[in-house]
Amino acid sequence: MNLTILYRSKKIRFVHNVTTRQLALCAFVLSSAALLTYKYLAIQVDHQSLVATANTGLTQQKQQVQALKDETQQKLTGMMLKLGEMQSQLQRLNALGEKIAVQSNLSVDEFGFGQAIPAGGPMNDDVVPQIESSKEVLSKIDVMLQELEQKTEQLEVLESILLSHHISSESYLSGRPITSGWLSSYYGMRKDPFSGLPAMHKGVDFAGKEGDPVVATGAGIVTWSGQRYGYGQLVEIDHGNGVVTRYGHAKTLMVKVGDVVTKGQEVAKMGMTGRATGAHVHYEVLRNGKQIDPLKYVYREAAN
Repeated sequence: MNLTILYRSKKIRFVHNVTTRQLALCAFVLSSAALLTYKYLAIQVDHQSLVATANTGLTQQKQQVQALKDETQQKLTGMMLKLGEMQSQLQRLNALGEKIAVQSNLSVDEFGFGQAIPAGGPMNDDVVPQIESSKEVLSKIDVMLQELEQKTEQLEVLESILLSHHISSESYLSGRPITSGWLSSYYGMRKDPFSGLPAMHKGVDFAGKEGDPVVATGAGIVTWSGQRYGYGQLVEIDHGNGVVTRYGHAKTLMVKVGDVVTKGQEVAKMGMTGRATGAHVHYEVLRNGKQIDPLKYVYREAAN
């Protein structure tokens, strides 16, 4: 099959015969050109889409970075304000320690309560703190923690000194180991309430109601708080100079070994644990490891 192309004008006459093969080749070339043009246009559109997406992603990242920066600045501001509060509290702590030392006739210079502390953030909310780096803030916090630890140690030393100043008068034994009740059994030989046989009673008994307070008759350190054969629940207090007191048959123990107790402090609740026929406290006084009659301490006048 042939196709004849005829072109004629006033001056030119053109006649060309096109075969089927030539026609098919021409159609192929045209379609290929169209396909390449479409792919090129599609690639251009795809590239534009990628660029637009990248721009959107960069914008979002920029916003996220800005938000993170703002949040970090807010946290640093909060940390600086908190640091200012801690410094204010430390100043009040210094003032309190200095006041106690002065009232106790102790040298303030020995404790360093008046020494200057590191300067930091603002002391009130009306001033906007200058934003510092997190490293600088953490460094100031470390300094503050060291300062607080030092002041804590100083106050512990002051407490120890004050305790030693008052321990002599406070450890002076006097009075009854109860706040209410009556003396029910004396020190010395008596009939054992369980066996009925004569036995040495190495303390005095104060009867009362179960749950009544049992109080220390002098300041000291708790050396026993727990069960002991015959005594039931027992509290033992060392008052120094070889003097020890015991409080037996308690229902509940209110102190533990190592506690420092003051005169009149509740150390137990009255009970009837151990070898007891009723609610009472068995009260003993020991000097250099031997029980002595507690009555002279019970009726002793309190120290001035």
